Amino acid sequence: MAEPSRVIHIRNVGHEISESDLLQVVQPFGTVAKLVMLRAKNQALVQMEDLASSVSAIQYYTTIQPSVRGRNVYLQYSSHQELTTDQSSHGRNPDQDEPNRILLVTVHHMLYPMTVEVLHQVFSPYGFVEKIVTFQKSAGFQALIQFESRQSAIQAAGALHGRNIYDGCCQLDIQYSNLTELQVHYNNDRSRDFTNPSLPTEQRPRSSQPGFNDPSGLFGFQQPGGAYAQMGQAAMVAAAFGGTLPPGVTGTNDRCTLIVSNLNSDRVDADKLFNLFSIYGNIVRIKVLRNKPDHALVQMADGLQAELAVHYLKGAMLLGQKLEVNFSKYPTITPAPDANDYSNSNLNRFNSNVVKNYRHCCAPTKMIHISALSQEITEDAILDHVSEHGTVVKSKLFEAGGKTQALVQFESEEEATEALVSKHASKLEGSTIRISFSQMQNI
Repeated sequence: MAEPSRVIHIRNVGHEISESDLLQVVQPFGTVAKLVMLRAKNQALVQMEDLASSVSAIQYYTTIQPSVRGRNVYLQYSSHQELTTDQSSHGRNPDQDEPNRILLVTVHHMLYPMTVEVLHQVFSPYGFVEKIVTFQKSAGFQALIQFESRQSAIQAAGALHGRNIYDGCCQLDIQYSNLTELQVHYNNDRSRDFTNPSLPTEQRPRSSQPGFNDPSGLFGFQQPGGAYAQMGQAAMVAAAFGGTLPPGVTGTNDRCTLIVSNLNSDRVDADKLFNLFSIYGNIVRIKVLRNKPDHALVQMADGLQAELAVHYLKGAMLLGQKLEVNFSKYPTITPAPDANDYSNSNLNRFNSNVVKNYRHCCAPTKMIHISALSQEITEDAILDHVSEHGTVVKSKLFEAGGKTQALVQFESEEEATEALVSKHASKLEGSTIRISFSQMQNI
């Protein structure tokens, strides 16, 4: 381990994770002096006010795995004893160092796809834009924008850094690029040389982004309304995850049926599997195999939902067994008496509030969220209902949007998973309750 430092290095910081999310991780241990997000590297640096605070945080998280918005993050001492202003090797912050005429732009929380035309419309009021090149990196959607003059780039960076292109989304993170000249070979949806309109378009079999209708209003004048209806499903899911799909999820898979193995055949049935897999999409059918009772087939509504289930559940613990989840060679489950049909079940979670449900997709956590509770329910009644499945560490009964809800934190992810698969859609004081995993770190 590196020498103790006031500066904490945090890895695996996805772009759905905000500065305030990270502050919740470290602020219980002391005052935060500085926080720098290294978006291009999926990392962050946090400088605590004193060394004791930093040591307390690192010691605590050596025994507890911190998770933010369903993603595990990893803390260690930084090799730096104090933060400098250099935030990234890929660009320079617009408030620091020598500016130039090329800007490196990263778009966070991308609910709408970015095109060359949209970026040109946003940046051209500050001067003549010569060239734009867009690309997808680990930091998310990025673009290099070359102005005719350095002064125009300075004005654009000063006016637009931190602004949203659309109301509440598509936030611009602008740095000065280290490049001196952009090379553009094609005028198409990914790149444009406005000084050379005769460049070829490069006929490509498939666009790098789905073709959506571009929203027209900029800077808060857009009223999205049916925005998600205009978007392809992969883009809708990407929007729910903050602009990009989870790592390893392509959005192009068309296999809907999964083979789930290493099940606890004495305790698992189709309904328990439904309660778990329906977190990631609607379920069509589930079939526990007669000749292999520790195997089951699960048919999801589409390939993207199946891909999410594989991503989040592979290796998860369920009733004492480590799940193996893979794509099946069978495209569908044939209707049969031994195949449970859920295609018309009102318990499928993605019949409504689709984007909200995608946003709540995560790997199993120690915390469950319980909704659809009766208004008169008590915290003791909830605990009586779920505590048989493990040790409850904390619980909270609260009201949100006029509806009674609860959070229950178990000692382990496996205990929380058992409570979810056993008690989701169960009756409690006359109400059919709904249970999902919560991404909250504490109550």
